[in-house]
Amino acid sequence: MSDTSQKPGETPASAPTSRANVTKKGGGDPAGRGRTSIADGVVEKIAGLAARDVLGVHAMGSGLSRTFGAVRDRVPGGSTKSVSRGVKAEVGEVQTALDLEIVVEYGVSIADTARAVRENVIAAVERMTGLEVVEVNIAVSDVKLPDEEDEEPESRLQ
Repeated sequence: MSDTSQKPGETPASAPTSRANVTKKGGGDPAGRGRTSIADGVVEKIAGLAARDVLGVHAMGSGLSRTFGAVRDRVPGGSTKSVSRGVKAEVGEVQTALDLEIVVEYGVSIADTARAVRENVIAAVERMTGLEVVEVNIAVSDVKLPDEEDEEPESRLQ
């Protein structure tokens, strides 16, 4: 016969020893106490940076928005270059949808570039926010030709 008696202060070998059974003040997992909300602008910045990282993307936004942005960037005390230009996000509790407007370099495959942008944006937004990206719509508004000047030259203001 085996001895199943316990001495005071001992725990049986089959007793769970994890801290999951310990009840803390306030009850439940601390990570589950409260809500996290993510602003549309946060998702737009993440998506804008991720889209710009893709080879073949020259710029973001329509010609008009890039022109206004270039003027705004040159105003002393104005905002820094907008990384969310050309990006619109709709953020819900657990999901987000994105619309991007891009300018591609001449000679690149637009379909391949759009696919790479979509993959990079989805990966970055889902990794950083935990939101599910349900769609990324991409509108190609222009093609940057090799002999065209950039619409956003470096600022000459000192």
